[in-house]
Amino acid sequence: MRIALGIEYDGRAFAGWQSQLHGNTVQDILNQALGRIAGNRDVSTVAAGRTDAGVHAAMQVAHFDTDASRPLNAWVRGVNALLPPEIAVVWAREVDDGFHARFSAFSRSYSYFLLTHPVRSCLLAGKVGWYHQALDVDAMREAAQRLLGRHDFSSFRASECQAKSPVKDLQRLDIVEDGGLLRFDLVADAFLHHMVRNLVGALLYVGKGALDAAGMQSLLEARDRTCAPPTFMPDGLYLTGVGYPETFGLPSQCEAGRLKLR
Repeated sequence: MRIALGIEYDGRAFAGWQSQLHGNTVQDILNQALGRIAGNRDVSTVAAGRTDAGVHAAMQVAHFDTDASRPLNAWVRGVNALLPPEIAVVWAREVDDGFHARFSAFSRSYSYFLLTHPVRSCLLAGKVGWYHQALDVDAMREAAQRLLGRHDFSSFRASECQAKSPVKDLQRLDIVEDGGLLRFDLVADAFLHHMVRNLVGALLYVGKGALDAAGMQSLLEARDRTCAPPTFMPDGLYLTGVGYPETFGLPSQCEAGRLKLR
């Protein structure tokens, strides 16, 4: 049978999602726990998207195949009993073989939380990004509108990105004030490697007056990563949802209240 999982994790302790030889990744640790519940069988998960080291997930979706017959609760509570505190399975669903966590998804959602304060927060360290000055949020919102739609996002693509095409459809980029933080909410059909962090970094340049909305448009049209501001820190970035056709019956976003920083 094929099982889909909703997973959340604190990315600070891991070298990202994707399995690596040293084993200190979310995927490696999750596979081991699932394998034990499956009767010490090998289990290999496939995720909706790879997150980098230090990036968090409030709703990562993955699937795996198994011939071990277990109640769905075993894939949640049983697996969680074997996972470190930084990883939790939130839900499990049996799905048909036509479901694929990556290829069945039609959208991904991310949120980035940014603290703007003269002094960094020790209580939110690793959970939010930080900038030491106030930002012009209205200018950032204006610049964000220039990025919406289907574009070549090469200017915001990491050099090691493995995506076949830099063209993505950015459907949403909202900037809201949330309990003393700025929250960037982004939705696209898919994202390039470092794309969200690069977009946030460029918008921060707008907010501090080093770039304007027209400059953001020029940067997008340049299709050249070397023209853009540096990649911003991973700390405040969260994968918050994955969109699937309703026929699969899966949650598309993290549960209300599970992603509250204050």
